[in-house]
Amino acid sequence: MDQFIINIIHRPEMVPEYAEKITGQGKAEDIGRKALLTESLDIFKTQQEIAHKNGLKTTIHMTYASLFNDEAVAIAKEHHAVYGDEIGLSLLGLPCEQFREKYRTKDFCIWMFPMEEKKAIVRDVFGKFHERFGFYPTSTGSYYMDADLINFIKAEYPSVRCAIATCWEEGPKAYHTCNNSWYTLMDGGPWAPWIPSKQNTHAPAANEAEDSGIVAIPHLSRDLLACYDGNGSNFGTHPQNVLRGMIYDTDTWEYPYLYNLIDQYRHLASFNNGYAYNMMFVGPGWMNKMGRWEAPYELLKKSYEDGCAYYGKLKKEGKLLDMTMGEFADYYRQKKHYTEPECALWRDILYGSQKQLFWYCDPYMRVCVNMDQGGAIVDLRPYAAKLEWPVGIGTPHVQDASYPFLIQEKYRAGYFTHYAGEGTIRSAKICHNGEEVDLCLCRTHAHFSQDNGERVLTLDPVEVEFSDLTVRIQTVIAFPEGTGRIRTERRVLSMSDPGAEVTVNEYMVACYGTTEYPEDMTGLTLAVEAGEKKEVIPYAYRCREAALPGADTVSCTLPPIRTKVSMACVGADKEGYVREGYAFSPMFTLGYTGKLQDKEVFTTWLKLERAD
Repeated sequence: MDQFIINIIHRPEMVPEYAEKITGQGKAEDIGRKALLTESLDIFKTQQEIAHKNGLKTTIHMTYASLFNDEAVAIAKEHHAVYGDEIGLSLLGLPCEQFREKYRTKDFCIWMFPMEEKKAIVRDVFGKFHERFGFYPTSTGSYYMDADLINFIKAEYPSVRCAIATCWEEGPKAYHTCNNSWYTLMDGGPWAPWIPSKQNTHAPAANEAEDSGIVAIPHLSRDLLACYDGNGSNFGTHPQNVLRGMIYDTDTWEYPYLYNLIDQYRHLASFNNGYAYNMMFVGPGWMNKMGRWEAPYELLKKSYEDGCAYYGKLKKEGKLLDMTMGEFADYYRQKKHYTEPECALWRDILYGSQKQLFWYCDPYMRVCVNMDQGGAIVDLRPYAAKLEWPVGIGTPHVQDASYPFLIQEKYRAGYFTHYAGEGTIRSAKICHNGEEVDLCLCRTHAHFSQDNGERVLTLDPVEVEFSDLTVRIQTVIAFPEGTGRIRTERRVLSMSDPGAEVTVNEYMVACYGTTEYPEDMTGLTLAVEAGEKKEVIPYAYRCREAALPGADTVSCTLPPIRTKVSMACVGADKEGYVREGYAFSPMFTLGYTGKLQDKEVFTTWLKLERAD
């Protein structure tokens, strides 16, 4: 029977990020304002009451500020004893009078501090927690926790076995919709629980040696299509994300999208050996008495009551298991093994389109396949590199914690581009008598299957029409577990002229980066190899190309992100090629061309490796 797990996490934040300016309108900033502290605690109590009324356990993530509040500590102890709630420790909610007096800063993102200060803050907060409760927590978390921080916490406080460690696709898209003022840049991580590697939080561990010792969960469960196309903060199973996105009936205060989103998360069990996960991580700032997101307090409260009621209903029907974070960490380690991927064949449930995305994540890669573009790969993160990426003051990445991409259609154009240049994408072109059709133009749908250790996407056939020929082609994309490879097959099912022949051009346009802005491509090396023959192009923005008939591999080595990406091919009359970009189009291209006749198959492999 499928298992759908929910983590409900509340934090008595005391000084919510959003609330001080609202409760203190017209007054000078005062994060110790009694009205703010009182209201914050009251909202936390309300949230706890709503969850418990629906028979749901919570994880209470005590903030630094709440550890100085006797009532907050007493509530946590009582609810642990009465309801079985877990008492954990959040590294959010640092701002309070005591913190600012001690550290003389308004910074509140733990991953942005210098490493020595991270250690001092962790020791301070964990020590205060132990002082109040007599034990160390099982769980912790923040919007993001870098690998160095996780490794330190696990070494100093081995009781911690679960952490909120990233916010899915919280990067430039969210930054831009916050007037370029929300410096939490952390694109490129998993959307579902994973075991982070010691080298990089976003990249899952491939084995015990890489295991950081914790199970990580994402900050909120997002809509894996709407969030990718737009601002993720508007599309999540936290009910008040849905209000922020204005996805509700303003007359009836109903929000069917919320329930559809929860149900689509339940459906992910179909792709993950009967297991699906969801989470809500809630602070009191969301339920301010003066309202938020153009919604009054009454609607804010109703949305949370209705959301918890739906989870409670599913639990009563035997369709949901509510767990604390610590319980879930134990469950996850029993349920999943290191190389087992997380898969999500996701459909649009918001805009009424037929669009589908397929997401795949394992210790070697994170991949997004877009069926609206014929099964093109539109996002690719090379986890195989396990890229060390220190974050915070004193590192090369003060704010940018994102895992670099090779392909990212939102930041590097994808198929639909300007009048010049190319965007990053992995697709194929079908050519005949001087005519060319890119499969990106052929919308389709996919079906998921699992066989012999492979996760397989079988796309509905598409028809490619030329002036004198119609070709019916089916694409099959397979992900063999534990290999860091993707196999793509183009199968000719029929031709209007059975004796005709077409040329297929399998290509990958790529670069590297974490934002929209180009990186320096100097230092990259393109290569095409066929037996003893090898042609190499050191990247210099000079539009050079190299090709070899019968090529064994085509590749690019990217030292800045310690990644090697390559393609190989099985097909008739194959020729491998590499292409250098130029300053206005700073990409590189890997590809193979070959011939296809009726009922034939052209197969290519994409492989990711660490370069050093």
